[in-house]
Amino acid sequence: MGPDEITPQLFPNRFADAVGPSAGGPARDRCQCVGHSVATRPETVSFHGDRQDTEAAGWQHLLALIDEAVADGRTVFKPFVDLSAPERRQIVTLPSAIARLAAVKHLVLYGTNLVRIPPEIGAMTSLEVFEPYTSHRLHWYPYELTRCARLADSTVSTRVLYGNFKFRPPFPKLRPVTGVGEADFAALDPGVWGADAVRTCSICDGPVQGELHQVWISRPVGTDVLPFLVNACSAACVATLPEPHPGYFPTPHTGGPDIVQPAARQ
Repeated sequence: MGPDEITPQLFPNRFADAVGPSAGGPARDRCQCVGHSVATRPETVSFHGDRQDTEAAGWQHLLALIDEAVADGRTVFKPFVDLSAPERRQIVTLPSAIARLAAVKHLVLYGTNLVRIPPEIGAMTSLEVFEPYTSHRLHWYPYELTRCARLADSTVSTRVLYGNFKFRPPFPKLRPVTGVGEADFAALDPGVWGADAVRTCSICDGPVQGELHQVWISRPVGTDVLPFLVNACSAACVATLPEPHPGYFPTPHTGGPDIVQPAARQ
């Protein structure tokens, strides 16, 4: 090898042990909601409207795995490794029971079919490493994730995120205020509100009763800047939100095509 030639390097696949069995069909659905470049980004986007089938075998298996993790106090939790491919495809959100995973420091959600994560993730206060890498249908995260004060490292497929700096896809349009007479907060359409229920405020953790205030905000968590959906009980709570991360839309906002984001940084 000559002096000007580059020595080949072999990089290990650190997610090699995060992939479950492949037999039985596809483990996830394809998604091109946000496009993949400035040229392919859409004018408008919508939440995934998938509803979780709580009778599905994959859901029941996941609940059992959470029970096991709680019982043995494990610090690393990568449940999708233990699910079959058809079971993994059945999971579009995580159970609220993840709030019981108080000992987990490292959560691996590699290559899942998830379309949303429940606010109960905020109760995982020991969480230090969060890896939903290649879960390409996760375009946003619940603001409650910011409660995980120890979270220092993350691996997220940022190109699939709403408002990502690489090509600035849009955010779904939110209703700024929804009165209790306009919707049943315990039975929502996830394709409209991003959840099938909103019970507590993302900010103060109090009950959401008379009104639901929804806004987007982009904030750093771990080693990534994520688009967070805030479900607030009042305008007063929204007013207490911190400033968005520099280089992103400068205030909390309600999304939609009229929001002018900073230029993309490809």
